[in-house]
Amino acid sequence: MPPVIDLKKCDGCGICDENCPGDIIVMDADTELPAVKYGEECWHCGVCRLDCPCQAIQIVFPNKDALSLDWLPDIWNGWKAGPIVGQAVN
Repeated sequence: MPPVIDLKKCDGCGICDENCPGDIIVMDADTELPAVKYGEECWHCGVCRLDCPCQAIQIVFPNKDALSLDWLPDIWNGWKAGPIVGQAVN
């Protein structure tokens, strides 16, 4: 899931564009506001969200029940997706 930018909160400072390690967010030349250009390539590192002075960016993860773990090798048998992606639950 790509980052979600609330353009009503955003002041167009461009910090998210400057700090995104994957160049997922770019500044739109016409609106002078950030836009998610390569959302499917987002690493979900959270740099954009953490650095945004306006708190205008959210990282939305899919519902844990919607995740399929069938592709995992047998060594992961019994592991379940937790509320945070990658967090194991008992």
